[in-house]
Amino acid sequence: MDNSASLRIGDNEIELPLIVGSEDEHAVDTRTLRARSGFVTFDEGYGNTGSCLSKITFVDGEKGILRYCGYPIEQLAEKSNFLEVAFLTIYGELPDQDKADNFREKVLRSTNLHVSMERHFEGFPGNSHPMAVLSAMLNSLGCYYPDMASNNRQQDLEHFDNAAAVLISKVRTIAAMSYRTKMGLPFNYPDNELGYSGNFLHMMFSQPHHPYIASPEVAHALNLFLLLHADHEQNCSTSTVRMVASGGANLFASVASGVCALWGPLHGGANMAVIKMLEEIQKTGDDGSKFLDEVKDGNKKLMGFGHRVYKNFDPRANILAQAAERLFASLGSQDSLLDIARHLADAALHQDYFIERKLYPNVDFYSGIILKAIGIPLDMFTVMFAIGRMPGWIAHWKELAENPKGRIHRPRQIYMGANQRDYLPIEERD
Repeated sequence: MDNSASLRIGDNEIELPLIVGSEDEHAVDTRTLRARSGFVTFDEGYGNTGSCLSKITFVDGEKGILRYCGYPIEQLAEKSNFLEVAFLTIYGELPDQDKADNFREKVLRSTNLHVSMERHFEGFPGNSHPMAVLSAMLNSLGCYYPDMASNNRQQDLEHFDNAAAVLISKVRTIAAMSYRTKMGLPFNYPDNELGYSGNFLHMMFSQPHHPYIASPEVAHALNLFLLLHADHEQNCSTSTVRMVASGGANLFASVASGVCALWGPLHGGANMAVIKMLEEIQKTGDDGSKFLDEVKDGNKKLMGFGHRVYKNFDPRANILAQAAERLFASLGSQDSLLDIARHLADAALHQDYFIERKLYPNVDFYSGIILKAIGIPLDMFTVMFAIGRMPGWIAHWKELAENPKGRIHRPRQIYMGANQRDYLPIEERD
């Protein structure tokens, strides 16, 4: 294959170099196009634009492949855990025992919030959305670590290891405290004898004289949820983190912007929509059959099926489907939502209507069921997503910050407004 592409604009032919990724992805390098021709490309939503060169995550939506730093998600889900995967995404390699122990210890030591931060929660109205609280508190957190949040790139990188551990640890504490505040409950302080997921659930749900100790099945299901959400290429929130970071913003400010992007219902709200759909079906007494007929007639929308990236199946969904079955079996739950979900998933996998449209269950379909079974409130679902995605945001900030040739992100636009107009005094206007 030639190592360049030709673009003809009028009588001008421009040679543009090709870029080939490590997984044989191909791209046309248009970085010099405007300087050489005066033209820019138009790609609304950036669906056909590579915004960076990255070594963190590989997704092949046509084949249903997801790999973190080269490792298949199926292997990581079976053999690894969330903190090890967090280390992998951030540093590019699986840790040896010493590095794993040191990283875990750093995260454990960082769980508590400064006592003055606890008073911040009192300033939010009782009906505040947890994502608004999380974003504000993560940004505020940087004030307590000025050496790590200096907006001096060299200094922030020197303190990066500690900042990463602080954020991965404290995002749980902030999330749990926001829930307790909203419920009018006293804070539960961390118990660092518990694992990452178990400690979070303790901070969420323990009551005086009644500590919440997550069962192995519950802790494993939550660990899988977090692991499978650790990174997913240049999605809305991750690309937001990189854009904010490109201006020189520190890690705390950058991940806070990621929370804001994730809050949008088209990005982080999909698993909430799944539960709302299942609850609506449940209210009617339907097992899902009538609802599926309405979907085929175009009268209802099937939430949690299909994916913008995955055109075959979402590999994360297969993993969580099995985890959901194990979790419900361990809980002895008779929740009819799971039966409805099973019915919808079976139809999508076997009925021609859904197969032809490649409407397979995605990760949001099963993650919503798992979070509900664990007892996570619906308005905390997106917060859980943010906890899981934190390592990916941190990894992308690091990758961008360490690039000495990095430039501030500044997309172009095609102006479609009015042509030049002359200003008229108000008394002369019609």
